[in-house]
Amino acid sequence: QLPGHNLPHPLAAAAAKVEAASHHSGPSAGAGGIGAGQVNILDANWAKKPGETSVEQHIREKAEPQLASSSSTTADVPTDPRKFREMVAKGEFVSPTNAVCPGYLQCNLVVLPQGKESFDFLLFCQRNKKACPLIEVCDVGSSHPHHVAQDADLKTDVPKYCIYRNGELVEEVTDATPYWPENSVAFLIGCSFSYDGELMNAGIPLRSAEQGKNVPMYRSKIKCRSAGSLKGHMVVSMKPINACQVAKEVLITNKYPHAHSEPVCVGCPEAIGIYDLSKPDWGDAVEMQPGEVPVFHACGVTPQSVLMDSKVPFAITHSAGYMFVTDLPSDEVP
Repeated sequence: QLPGHNLPHPLAAAAAKVEAASHHSGPSAGAGGIGAGQVNILDANWAKKPGETSVEQHIREKAEPQLASSSSTTADVPTDPRKFREMVAKGEFVSPTNAVCPGYLQCNLVVLPQGKESFDFLLFCQRNKKACPLIEVCDVGSSHPHHVAQDADLKTDVPKYCIYRNGELVEEVTDATPYWPENSVAFLIGCSFSYDGELMNAGIPLRSAEQGKNVPMYRSKIKCRSAGSLKGHMVVSMKPINACQVAKEVLITNKYPHAHSEPVCVGCPEAIGIYDLSKPDWGDAVEMQPGEVPVFHACGVTPQSVLMDSKVPFAITHSAGYMFVTDLPSDEVP
């Protein structure tokens, strides 16, 4: 399991702040101070946890203060993508984007230096459209996706990024500017969060958002078609769906080929090599309620898994669940 991914959703962060507020009193502190309802997380004990590697400790120490200091709840988050990206760029939103800006297309991000790896990845996307539906490829050296969001900057407008070296996750950051290659090739890949709005409108609940969690994601045994040096298995996300609503879920998601489309598996995780739903490889486990079945969709974290398996020298990606929100309506095929 990748370190640093089981981190709070805005709802969970809001609950923590409400609880903290009950233990504080007095006027708000001045700029940079700790006032009522604020938690001085810098005084917390960030010692290494049992079984945690040094890299995992480093990532957690860096990420948790950023998340805990975020003042945003889902009620605070703008539904307009441009205003939301402004909030992200200012560091005011550092949380998963499930249920954020419903009705707009969300994207996974992969950044590679120009050369063999970027060509191989383009080919990989063409051969594995279910897991990697390609939305846009930026010009070499550019971080501006002109087709999907003209005023955006991919260096700053994603809530959290992963930095990989030689197939290893070495850091998670909220600003990718210092790491961005001069000869970058940035790829945007459709995300299943894009149809969250339509699912909610159809009365299909999103358990992860209800519980204030990231979505659970798992490595499957579904092999991807290799492309050059890139090879690996599909990563899938899971939604608990009432058995009587599965047909409706399939009909809705089938309309989104640019966002992973219909499920790859319904109700039998063992068929795709998943044996314990309580232990996702990325994200958070969610509760399964009576009458529900697990529904698995191809996931845009597949590239991250493939880049690790293939030991790519350098890559930047979004952190699993922390997407780039575009200006395009989610039902508009780019």
